[in-house]
Amino acid sequence: MPQDEATPGEEEIGRVPSLVPGLDQVLCGGFLRGGLYLVQGAPGMGKTVLASQILYRRAAEGGRALFVTVLGENHGRMLAHLRPMRFFDPSFIPDRVTYLSAYQALEDEGLEGVAAFIRREVLAHKATLLVLDGMSAVEAKAGAGAVFEMKRFTHGLQTLASATNCTMLLLTTTAGARSAPEHTMVDGMIELRQRSFGVRSERRLLVHKLRGSAFLEGEHAFRITREGVAVFPRTEALLATPTLRGPPPRTRVSSGIVSLDAVFRGGIPEATMTAVVGPSGSGKTTLGLQFLSASSAAEPGLLFGCYEPPERLHLKAETMGLDLAAAERRGDLEILWHPVGEHILDELAHRLLEAVRRRGVKRLLIDGLSGFQQAALEPERLVRFWSALSNELRALGVTTLHTLEMPELIGADLRVPVSGISSLAEVMVMLRYVELQSRLYRLISLFKVREGAFDPTIREFEITAAGITVGEPFERVEAVLSGMARAALSRAATVAASSDGARAPSADDTGQSG
Repeated sequence: MPQDEATPGEEEIGRVPSLVPGLDQVLCGGFLRGGLYLVQGAPGMGKTVLASQILYRRAAEGGRALFVTVLGENHGRMLAHLRPMRFFDPSFIPDRVTYLSAYQALEDEGLEGVAAFIRREVLAHKATLLVLDGMSAVEAKAGAGAVFEMKRFTHGLQTLASATNCTMLLLTTTAGARSAPEHTMVDGMIELRQRSFGVRSERRLLVHKLRGSAFLEGEHAFRITREGVAVFPRTEALLATPTLRGPPPRTRVSSGIVSLDAVFRGGIPEATMTAVVGPSGSGKTTLGLQFLSASSAAEPGLLFGCYEPPERLHLKAETMGLDLAAAERRGDLEILWHPVGEHILDELAHRLLEAVRRRGVKRLLIDGLSGFQQAALEPERLVRFWSALSNELRALGVTTLHTLEMPELIGADLRVPVSGISSLAEVMVMLRYVELQSRLYRLISLFKVREGAFDPTIREFEITAAGITVGEPFERVEAVLSGMARAALSRAATVAASSDGARAPSADDTGQSG
């Protein structure tokens, strides 16, 4: 929901950033100061890790935090589990981070006892952040029919949070149903869940509500590592509108191949997306390496690869007289390799955009779009995802080449491997093999260049010690795109064949005797 504008005389409620990578983007800035938030999910989803990470990050910023348990994990065991986490700092205990147990208060005095315990400790420690781990135990103590008691307990915490500007996170294992009494009372509700896709699974974070603030709706993948929790907002939600808007440039940049620039009639349009499509071994990566060879301090380059490791790319470039290692040492080029595996789709986009922004990249080669395709657990997302990512790269002034592998080595069936992706590219370069008189030829052609004129002829190209060289049009041959070319007939032969085909059928043709 959009945030309401403050009326005259009202002050906007301040934000408390979670300082968890990606989460503040989902929350559009973080929690509201003095708000009450429910974090729910099944056991093992990462609630305690997430809350602890927020707690220690806020303590590092000078805040004072309380971690209150109710029939929860033993504090000693909890700290032992947190110790390997990089955000954990034992020096904060007990001055900035204090661990307390409210179990006895709950056992002796019920919900009122827990509320009084929390009120007393928040005021005594001047806490700015509180984590209450064990809301399910509080619910159990209240009983199944004590709806009013739970609402009164939650309302009391909300009043305390607002009066003391202490942001509170309530952790509970309750998930699924959203009709529990406290669900209607809290300022926000976040659910951690796990989704299964065949043999794979992926952790997801979902914000059900966030009063007084916009937020990114839907599920967002997250990962737990030694760094803690990292959330990767869905790219099409985060970048629904590019971060920068402006008129597109009218200039062109070199492809790194002089003979190919001539086919483009001046080079590749700047800040566009070029799809290089072809079968395995046709020269897609080679073309991309030559494109990156023109990288410089003024036009930094980035190779984001999913298949060939840097060592193989260095060797391939060396055979063409290109020194990628020297370009890397100068800072003109960076190679990021993410071998195909169980990646999170939006994590790949995050790493790509982080590298682009960090170095102001202007030349980008994504070698293997199918790597993104393999990471997409929901294939129906891929076109929306790629559209949002492409628009952001254009807005950042990046000229991008990405490779797409066609499954057919030769043949008449020209299928783009990822449906819908080709329409998002301003430029399409097709690389093909063609067989003629027992020899394979490599052919290149431009299928489209939206930003101006280009040479549409099909041309032969060679991969030499100097890289790709585009030659003359592949003439006097027909059925080239089928992959099985044949020499074109001369005009006289064509006329003769046509006349012969028009003769009246003979008796032999019809099978009848005179």
